[in-house]
Amino acid sequence: MFRTHPPAYALACVALWLMQMAVGLLLVFYAEHFSPAALQHWQTFSLVTTVVLGVLLLVQLPRALQWRPRRSVRPSPELIAERQRIARDLHDQVGSQLVSAMVLVDVRNPAMQPLAQALEHCLLDLRLLVDSMDGDDDSLTDRLARLRHRIQPALDHRGIALNWDVMPADETGMPKGAAARELTAIVQEAVSNALQHSGGTALSIRLQQVQTGQGAAWRLQVTDNGTGVHTPDVPAGAPPSGHRAGHGLAGMRQRAARAGGVLELIRPQGQGLCVQVTLPASR
Repeated sequence: MFRTHPPAYALACVALWLMQMAVGLLLVFYAEHFSPAALQHWQTFSLVTTVVLGVLLLVQLPRALQWRPRRSVRPSPELIAERQRIARDLHDQVGSQLVSAMVLVDVRNPAMQPLAQALEHCLLDLRLLVDSMDGDDDSLTDRLARLRHRIQPALDHRGIALNWDVMPADETGMPKGAAARELTAIVQEAVSNALQHSGGTALSIRLQQVQTGQGAAWRLQVTDNGTGVHTPDVPAGAPPSGHRAGHGLAGMRQRAARAGGVLELIRPQGQGLCVQVTLPASR
């Protein structure tokens, strides 16, 4: 009962401590006024309170040893309610307006296809933004699962195959909270760039636990088979794109740094682009 009701548990411990203190003071200052039988009675009472208080503390000891400081600040119920209200308003009002605009666009007209794609991209960004406003303590795998649910229709519509490899056997040290939010935003930006600029037909999202020189780490990769990009991060000889270089790259680097990781751009097997983030596993 006391373990599931911390206030009652604390009050019980304080009450026992006060009783023990009172009996101790009584025995110190007035012991000579008690008969041997009464003195033994108070000493027995003091011993019992000591034992009960010790048992209560020992029961709580395993939980105290398992305690770890939170990596993210717990939002207040008022803040959570306000976030949910804003998310509902965005989804119901702005989202419905975007859907109505998409219906009015004639996708059979080649001149209107860029507009249709822009509206589709705005709707996807809106839905991802709404998802990010909830679940502050969700793990990275949970956030990525929601992201996949949102991007899958857009990928299917563009004819882009998705290879999803985000099922680690061991989730020890999995990023959560703010770090998971930043990493998910990096994946979102990488997918957005691939949709708009890569011209690829396949996309791979992979999360795995690896061993580095500093110990266990998580490695997150978003890879496409498109035209690649020419930046200082990519090995010499990478095909220049002219479009993708710099698209959100500075923002992704900042997000990776805030999450405690490092972002790299890699050219896999001479084609496409791999956005890779590596960060130490939390302890």
